[in-house]
Amino acid sequence: MLSTLLKAKLHMATVTQAELWYDGSCAIDSELLEMAGLREFEQIDIYNVNNGERFTTYIIKAEPGSRTISMNGAAARKVQVGDRVIIATYAQYDDNEMLKHQPKLVYLNADNTVDRTANTIPVQVAS
Repeated sequence: MLSTLLKAKLHMATVTQAELWYDGSCAIDSELLEMAGLREFEQIDIYNVNNGERFTTYIIKAEPGSRTISMNGAAARKVQVGDRVIIATYAQYDDNEMLKHQPKLVYLNADNTVDRTANTIPVQVAS
């Protein structure tokens, strides 16, 4: 049996562009892609923290070092420039792979520079 687990995420990325008439996709700085282990044309889910929108698209590369996060095509209607988003991708793992799996988590500052990276999320404490 296979289970679907979080593979990687860019946490709290800031949308830098919204291009309605560009080929539908999400352009991401290729340095950020490499750091998170994401690939061009990979399916991603995007969670807009500002407005609650959740949608699926795919990755295209943006210029390395540009810190670009651009929602293109129909996805441009789901965001505004400046919105903070979580970009996540998932993969399927068998039981043995799940035991060793550690997602690549990249936490971003408001300017899309890297704040920190991790492979785990702390246990949530009850309030």
